Amino acid sequence: MEGDTGRRAAEPGGRRRAGSVLGSRPGYTVRLPTSARTRPEPVAERTVPWLRVAAAYAWRLVLVGIVVYGVFSVLGSFELIAVALFLALIVTSVLRPLTDLLDRVLPRKLAVAVALVGSILVLLALLALVGNAVAGESGRLAGEFRGGVHRIEQWLRRPPFRLSPGRLSELQSQVTHYISTHRSTLFSNAVSGLSRAVEVVTAGALALFASVFFIHSGERLWGWMRDELLPSAARPAWDRAGRAAWRAFAGYTRGIIIVAATNAVLVGIALLALRVPLALPLTLLEFFAAFVPLVGSPVALAVATVVALAGRGPLTAAAVLALIVVIGQLEGHVLHPLVMSWAVRLHPLVVAVSVIAGSIVAGVIGAVVAVPLISVVWAVLRALRAVPPPGPTHL
Repeated sequence: MEGDTGRRAAEPGGRRRAGSVLGSRPGYTVRLPTSARTRPEPVAERTVPWLRVAAAYAWRLVLVGIVVYGVFSVLGSFELIAVALFLALIVTSVLRPLTDLLDRVLPRKLAVAVALVGSILVLLALLALVGNAVAGESGRLAGEFRGGVHRIEQWLRRPPFRLSPGRLSELQSQVTHYISTHRSTLFSNAVSGLSRAVEVVTAGALALFASVFFIHSGERLWGWMRDELLPSAARPAWDRAGRAAWRAFAGYTRGIIIVAATNAVLVGIALLALRVPLALPLTLLEFFAAFVPLVGSPVALAVATVVALAGRGPLTAAAVLALIVVIGQLEGHVLHPLVMSWAVRLHPLVVAVSVIAGSIVAGVIGAVVAVPLISVVWAVLRALRAVPPPGPTHL
């Protein structure tokens, strides 16, 4: 019996290691398959880790930049239509809550008509008030501006400028010579400005026409586009993304209107207290300029500073200049974080870069459109990346 056991232990496949105890588990040599053997590390994997990460982010950023440039290029080719639809979406985001409120007591079509016509009448009344203010003060303003120009000349003759009267006369003659020399260019620019005004009127009419349908049946239009243009498997995700995009755009529009109105009220009170000429038109300019984040408000207040310098003198102009700093700090550190945080979750650096990039690509229109476009894209990406909770959904 022991001999048989010894022979079995000595046979191939049953060989014991030296020093193993009889009856213990024999040790075998295990050969790994070829696929499981350690392969040499590729050269790309031996690159510095942070360099690989930076390269991965770099080509993605380049791709995003190309897409953004393409979008702005397409919008530039159809600038009139794009601007009209953008204005229509702004009007819809502002008047849709009012229309839904009126819809409780009025038919839907009548509620849309009341909201649109009422807002147009309010805007025309505001413009008429500004026109009457300018017309009523035109005579006094002309005298103040002439005196203001004289005060500016006297101010430039004193330290630290010390400009001589001959130098000032030379500057005036240079301006007159430039205007007479470039008269044809200025006339062509004025003509192009008239054609631009016709385009603005056309865009406004198209925006008003489109806003009627957006306010009345915007959800039905979105449902039709979703069902006709998207495959059935992609409809739930893109429906969620579209609703998130609209919430971001509407929130941004309402937020920027609150910021612009607050800036305009503060500027108007300050200009009236300082007795700056054209206080009401400058307040309205501040309201519309605030729609360009971080840039528009200082530009409008710079215009107010020039008017204050010509109409009230250097001290009042210095006070308005100090107002630029105060309003800028209030807008950047109080109004935007408080009002815009619930609508657009973007870092101020992203806002600043977006405004500058939009102005480079498409001028003033690009600066206005850049931030809401980035906020909408970010909302869409977050909605597409989010996983809906399990269970039935109810609209």
